[in-house]
Amino acid sequence: MPFRWPRQLLLLTLTVAFMLPVVAVFASWLPWGDSGAAAAQILQEMSGTVLPDYVWTTVRLCLMVAVGVVLTGLSTAAVVTMFDFPGRRVFEWALLLPLAMPAYVVAYAYTDFLQFGGPLQTFVRNALGVEGRVFPEIRSLGGAAWVFTFSLYPYVYLLARTALGERAAHLMEAARLLGAPMRRRILEVALPLARPAVAAGAALALMETLADFGVSSYFGIQTFTAGIYKAWLSMDNRIAAAQLATMLLLLVAMLLFLEHRAQKRMRFSAARGGRAGAMDARPLMLQGRAKWLAWGVCGAPVLIGFVLPVLFMLRPLVADWSVLSWTQFLGWSMNSLRLGAISALLAVGLALVLAFNLRRRPDLPTRLAAQLVGLGYAVPGAVIVVGLLLPVGWLQSVAPQSSVGYVLTATSLGLIWAYLVRFCAVALQSLQSGYARIPASFDDSARMLGTRDMALMRRVHWPLLKRSTAAAALLVFVDVMKELPATLVLRPFNSDTLAVVAYQLARDERLGEAALPSLALVLVGLIPVMLLSRTLRAPSR
Repeated sequence: MPFRWPRQLLLLTLTVAFMLPVVAVFASWLPWGDSGAAAAQILQEMSGTVLPDYVWTTVRLCLMVAVGVVLTGLSTAAVVTMFDFPGRRVFEWALLLPLAMPAYVVAYAYTDFLQFGGPLQTFVRNALGVEGRVFPEIRSLGGAAWVFTFSLYPYVYLLARTALGERAAHLMEAARLLGAPMRRRILEVALPLARPAVAAGAALALMETLADFGVSSYFGIQTFTAGIYKAWLSMDNRIAAAQLATMLLLLVAMLLFLEHRAQKRMRFSAARGGRAGAMDARPLMLQGRAKWLAWGVCGAPVLIGFVLPVLFMLRPLVADWSVLSWTQFLGWSMNSLRLGAISALLAVGLALVLAFNLRRRPDLPTRLAAQLVGLGYAVPGAVIVVGLLLPVGWLQSVAPQSSVGYVLTATSLGLIWAYLVRFCAVALQSLQSGYARIPASFDDSARMLGTRDMALMRRVHWPLLKRSTAAAALLVFVDVMKELPATLVLRPFNSDTLAVVAYQLARDERLGEAALPSLALVLVGLIPVMLLSRTLRAPSR
């Protein structure tokens, strides 16, 4: 196949750039010089000390989060889809609000309110006249599972709601007309059809749990992500960090495989169950106690995952405004906005080029580059950090005078690179969805009229892709604003972001000062959530 310049060079550059972190992590296991023996010795030492704790803690956390998000997401999706009650349309979008809350912000809010010296335990001790702890310690494995459950259940809620509303509704109505009771309709019709969607949502929630650093580090939970940073920053042992990153990457790959299988089964269910006739699948009207139970099922996740954390963070701000430093806050906000805008612009530009090439010439190099870019979102930030810094260490050991280390760590280049590896997949998915709505006949007609590639993009595709491009830029911008692990390590000196400052202040027990940057992140996160709720809003019945 001839080498088309510069298209093939761009695809090759993208492939190398997005694969370098993963390849570098796996390359740390290769027996280069003394590194092979050192890697084996470090792995043996970790196997007898910290590794079992990392594995057991991570597995227990994932199991608890999986059960929590499945129960919460599936129950709320079933209630708002299959039943009708006052306030149902409000809950349809309100149940998405926890998506705007970074999990580490929820952890800070609950710690400030529920810790031993917090207002709740202090009030209860004074009221009852007792000493000592009244409630269990929030900084625990159970507390982390609680935070992740009510921060990540919308993944299951969204997919399960789609499955129940679009695939199971008509079959549920057919079962009702055949005389099946509600219990049988739910157990034998709705749940089997929703199972692939629930599995896919749970896998996405678990990938976010494995990639988290803020909650596990703040709560002192010995997960793989916390172990990677401890090995790199505290022990200064890059081989141990790379080995832990490899194990974390294998866990994420397993979850990604399960998620892809679930997505295929969702498409199969849609193909088999999507044409069920023209019956009107009306939700069952609830009255009396059933109505109050529906309110409790839908209201509790919104209250726990969004309303209470926001109120907990507002309390110290209202009590003492003097803790705020508006000049510093403005600087942190500008750094976050600058990094978010640059990363969003570059990610959308790369995704637009790649999506256009997939549209025009879907050959093997183009499909491979798109698949590698699409997998970037599943790679945890800790793995990306290790994968970018390992080659820098190797290069500096060979060429001590090289300035590569300075360029990647003392400027924003390394950080933006990490952002692109992690979040370019978000932009690509949005643009591919936009291209799916453009008929191929438009391209054929333009080509018959003599329109070339750049003119086709400018005159035909771009006017139809403006909304998808804006959505892609917004999603990447918000993800960059909230990103913590890579920013914490790769940020340049004196360029803290809102996420980093919120983490550092909370770690220093300055939770009142951490409230303002945390609330700013929540406010930014509300923008895509509200747009998503408008997109998914069901038509009036």
